Amino acid sequence: MTAREQERRASLVPAPPSPSAPVARTPAGEALAMLRRRGFHPRPWPPDLPFPPAFDEAGKEALARRLDHYAFRLFLRGAIQRSSGFRPADATRYVGAEPAREMAEALVGLGLAERGSLGRYRLLHPPRSFGGTLEWYLARELGERLGFDVATALRFGAAGVGGDLDVVAAAEGRLVYAEAKSSPPRQIAEDEVRAFFDRLDALRPDLALFVVDTALRLGDKVVPMLADELERRRGRRVSPRRVLREVWRLAPDLFAVGAKGHLMANVAAAVADRLRGLPAGALG
Repeated sequence: MTAREQERRASLVPAPPSPSAPVARTPAGEALAMLRRRGFHPRPWPPDLPFPPAFDEAGKEALARRLDHYAFRLFLRGAIQRSSGFRPADATRYVGAEPAREMAEALVGLGLAERGSLGRYRLLHPPRSFGGTLEWYLARELGERLGFDVATALRFGAAGVGGDLDVVAAAEGRLVYAEAKSSPPRQIAEDEVRAFFDRLDALRPDLALFVVDTALRLGDKVVPMLADELERRRGRRVSPRRVLREVWRLAPDLFAVGAKGHLMANVAAAVADRLRGLPAGALG
């Protein structure tokens, strides 16, 4: 067929029927838009947080500043595990009785807990676990401190890949994915690490962070687990390097981050290390 005949034949094909539903629009926010451009359609999941949907911005900011403190995160984690009520000193063994009582009163002041009888307190909106609160805090601080557009609590839904995307963030044309672990290192299993790498292989972010909210050493278990899985997938030896405190670079685009010192300062250090390591003018 000549070029004219091919064009004429194509022009005679009937128009496709109008879709019964509106065309899916690109979601608001650059982080979600970057996922859409990569062919992914993650589903938002109801957030699992210790405050109601109508919680005001002043309350969120006050809670975030409390969450800056590692001891408060330990205390809140223990309070969440005792959703039926708790005595402050019993919430965690790592906080003394008087600081624990002050933290319980702080929750009351924020409208997140109420006093009961016999010195007990009860969370008013107990989540299932501390994990959702940690993800919310990481996402909020990436937005507030570093100017990222962020999204959290997403069911990935990629073919053959399960699990959630804890935090995705976008800035400077680059995509960041953070996996947040609120369990201590000894409770992190190899299958969790493999699932994390499955999501990385599908998503291909410019920077991946494996964030463990612990003041314990990551080099004892977490870093070796990540290095072994990375070596297995890439077929070459991995030599993790400590950037500072408990911030470890396993590859130019992969970091393990702990909470020793200040969790968000460590996250910011990993982001800066990645961005400074890019060639001048490169896109990633």
